[in-house]
Amino acid sequence: MASDTAAVSDSDSDTPRVWVLLGYGAGGNAQMHALARAVGWPYVAKTIVYNALNRLPNPLLGASLMSVDKQGSDPIEPPWPDLVIAASRRSAPVARWIKRASGGRTRLVHLLHTQAPFEYFDLVVTLPQYQLPSAPNVVTNTLPLNHVDPEALAAAAQQWAPAFTELPRPQIGVLVGGDSSSYRFDADTAARLGQDINAQAQKEGGSVLITTSRRTPLKAARALWQEITVPAYCYNWQSNDADNPYLGILAHADKFVVTPDSASMPAEACQMGRPVRIFDRSLTGARHNSQVRTWLGRWLVANGWYKPKRDFDAFHAGLYARGLVNHDPMLAVPPDDLGRTAARARALVEGRQSGQHAVTSGQDK
Repeated sequence: MASDTAAVSDSDSDTPRVWVLLGYGAGGNAQMHALARAVGWPYVAKTIVYNALNRLPNPLLGASLMSVDKQGSDPIEPPWPDLVIAASRRSAPVARWIKRASGGRTRLVHLLHTQAPFEYFDLVVTLPQYQLPSAPNVVTNTLPLNHVDPEALAAAAQQWAPAFTELPRPQIGVLVGGDSSSYRFDADTAARLGQDINAQAQKEGGSVLITTSRRTPLKAARALWQEITVPAYCYNWQSNDADNPYLGILAHADKFVVTPDSASMPAEACQMGRPVRIFDRSLTGARHNSQVRTWLGRWLVANGWYKPKRDFDAFHAGLYARGLVNHDPMLAVPPDDLGRTAARARALVEGRQSGQHAVTSGQDK
């Protein structure tokens, strides 16, 4: 498989070499790309395909390529990178193996969660819902690192103007997710969402722009559409659809309503500088039972033996505390999580190059 960005040439020895280990999750992949661009050095995106061994716990896999389908993946071979950006459980053993193969020279930045001991990573970048214990090399951001490309947003605004400009304002952009480990978006919940946004649009004399997503159950989508009587543009998600209006809705909507099962959707809506409301925040079920309260629980999480259900209540609480989401048209500037994270990632490599000491992981085993 071919990488989708150009590699740094071997002769350009002064420019740090960066690899991004792409996996199955579109959200994680988008965050890795965003961070790599923000770091500012050329990078190679390597697609990693996994075999059945990826289901083994990371503490058992250790630093290895045992879980990698080498025929389906991009090559993992020298020259080794100065920096690896990876995300989530499956890529952690691979990143650790690369660091070991480089003689400990490669720096590892890992997003979301590792399900492996933190000491093997130079920087772990997470969010409140993953409930990772604190550590010197763990950074808990307010928002995911998704960054809406301004050029793509401008192009979408122009593309979707004919479809949206005739609809009355205010236009309510509705970003619909679906089932997750801590939330069920069933037909009854979808119907209540439809009633909620329909009533809001009626009261304000406006319209709704709705898009579902890959995780939206078909029955839920149907229940949602049945409740919409106001002027609306309703899109039912389809795979690999060039006419997906998601970016167009971000560009045109005057305000947003987002279901509570996703971190990426509110993050991207907040970047638009318009009011954002989380629908049904109270229904992110099982969050209290999933919280890691004991010393043993925190140890199991930190060492990769247990992954708790995502606590979206903790994520939403951070958004509310910063004034990023609410029912009022109060706007707040999102924190520069991406800029700060990129600066820390650069410092890992620049500190090594200059011979300065940096907080980093020990030699992997």
